[in-house]
Amino acid sequence: MTSIQQVVLNSRPGKNGEPMAENFRMEEGCLPEALQEGQVKVRTRYLSVDPYMLDPQLVDGHLSHFLGLVGMPGLTSLLGVRLKGHVKPGANQTMVVSGAAGACGMLAGQIGCLEGCSRIVGICGTDEKCQVLVSEMGFDAAINYKKDNIAEKLQGYCPGGVDIYFDNVGGDISNIIISQMNKNSHIILCGQISQYNKDVPYPPPLPPPTQAILKDQNITRERFMVFNYSDKHEAGLLQLSQWLKEGKLKIRETVVNGLENVGAAFQSMMKGGNIGKQIVLVSEG
Repeated sequence: MTSIQQVVLNSRPGKNGEPMAENFRMEEGCLPEALQEGQVKVRTRYLSVDPYMLDPQLVDGHLSHFLGLVGMPGLTSLLGVRLKGHVKPGANQTMVVSGAAGACGMLAGQIGCLEGCSRIVGICGTDEKCQVLVSEMGFDAAINYKKDNIAEKLQGYCPGGVDIYFDNVGGDISNIIISQMNKNSHIILCGQISQYNKDVPYPPPLPPPTQAILKDQNITRERFMVFNYSDKHEAGLLQLSQWLKEGKLKIRETVVNGLENVGAAFQSMMKGGNIGKQIVLVSEG
């Protein structure tokens, strides 16, 4: 047996109490040297301590929301819109979101509306996803890129042009959207999923005609990394939690059961098989 140390919950601070070091205690434990079938032994190098670890009430008991809405996808959407979108309430701005039925895209559109955009248009890959975006998530319109003419639909749904583009996919879809962006508009460069299986730098270079549009129209396109804004994470998580409790943010999850299905879930997610956050449920307990 191998001797280990473990931290356990010694007591709770109570509803209105502040967490204290005394709420935790160290214990000695042990692990068998030989692993059994299906077991994995890991070494912990670092641990994160975050505000949301205190109170499952932040997500009304739905712990999986810490992986999505009140987690990294939610923070990415919120801070991306706030820091790179330059939303101006009352300015009649239109936001377009690609990959709009994914974990970040679905939230980005809703957050854009909450922050003050007057029109939100999503682009996704099935009619079902389009329906979810419009009927459940509050998008004004949605385009199925696999069957619709994106350029024509954008002209109809965004008659005043595009002011903010939350880009999750890159590639041809982004080139079309950029061609309809207004002067002094902004691209939130969140992801480029259409390019991830290609041996290209990140962010991938744009075709010369699209690059010329950026220059001529003075469109900002800066790489956004949520980890660069750690000082804003706590306030961001609290804001997301508040909106969730108030019913201002809606969420969808696609759940696959079983650790053995991680690979299949990842493959499905990369091909757009999910609506909302892709989750793998390992254990109910």
